[in-house]
Amino acid sequence: MPPVPPLEIAVIRNVDDWPEHFDALAERAILAALDEAKPKIKGAAEISVLLTDDEEQRELNAQYRGKDSSTNVLSFPQIEPFGPVFGILGDITLARETLIREAEEQGTSLEDHFTHLVVHGFLHILGYDHLEEDEALKMEGLETQILARLGIADPYAD
Repeated sequence: MPPVPPLEIAVIRNVDDWPEHFDALAERAILAALDEAKPKIKGAAEISVLLTDDEEQRELNAQYRGKDSSTNVLSFPQIEPFGPVFGILGDITLARETLIREAEEQGTSLEDHFTHLVVHGFLHILGYDHLEEDEALKMEGLETQILARLGIADPYAD
């Protein structure tokens, strides 16, 4: 197997309340998703993960999606869907308060919920989506597989 070109993962904090160990969680999630999704890797690549709050996430969601509310994760792909992986792949943003609230509502740890949403966001970067039922089933199945590899329970199980 040929060596995998480097993937630079930049974790950026726009608010200070995110735990330091979330950098490592983000990197682990992205590398597992990259390995399991098996995209065509053409060269060195970089992705940024922005750890922010509900206020900034709401602004991003309003500006780029026309939705004036916060959301847990946003993805901003810079590559063609299912295209070769190289160069600047895009950005993933996560809203702290929303993730905390959702983790509590779902009865899961913040770390596991964060990891799930980083995987989810990265799969969007690669081209996966969940607008249609068949797309959603494919994406959720891959997420579940990646999370199982990371020791995290299926977030879609009833």
